[in-house]
Amino acid sequence: MRVNVYLSFDGRCAEAFEFYARVLGGSVEYMQSYGETPMAGETPPEQHGLVMHAQLAVGGTTVYGADAPPQWRTRPDGFSVSLNIDDLDEARRVFDALAEGGTVKMPFAPTFWAKGFGMLIDRFEIPWMVNVGQPS
Repeated sequence: MRVNVYLSFDGRCAEAFEFYARVLGGSVEYMQSYGETPMAGETPPEQHGLVMHAQLAVGGTTVYGADAPPQWRTRPDGFSVSLNIDDLDEARRVFDALAEGGTVKMPFAPTFWAKGFGMLIDRFEIPWMVNVGQPS
């Protein structure tokens, strides 16, 4: 069994996935719009350019996402995408990049459980936690 994150966006999935690929050192493996699918005829023309499905390969896993049709979209709540990064400087870089244009909930700093930890909601409304664990 594998558990993956599937993120829902309000029309900015393509922009978000390109940004995440750059910041996280991943690659967008797949992206298809509603207009490029067999469902294009049943999709309102103004939604043809929205992303129906996207895949981002990063750190040995896959993050999925799409632009949810307005009637199905809910704001992300009750979860965070958690990044566990070994290098403190890299973790700080990733945290700062994700926080740009977003809202920092807990500044990146040492804690009793981690060399560095921070929480934020990025400019795409996705909640993140960035963690650098203590040495064994």
